[in-house]
Amino acid sequence: MLGLLINNKEQQELQYVIKRELEELLFDLEDHRIDTMVKQAMRERYKVIFQLYTRVAGEEEVKKYIPKKVKIE
Repeated sequence: MLGLLINNKEQQELQYVIKRELEELLFDLEDHRIDTMVKQAMRERYKVIFQLYTRVAGEEEVKKYIPKKVKIE
């Protein structure tokens, strides 16, 4: 296990960067032109990034990125 000591401004920046990545992945997962194997890799990446986001964001913010239409599991 690793630890990370960051200040509030750095935490906000991490939240912003991670949110943008999650949004991009969700958008791409809905694209019918992307191959199934690529989408599977994207789902796995989403899981990892989402877990990271749960560590730096509040509960209400995290709820916004729980996918509704796209099956992640």
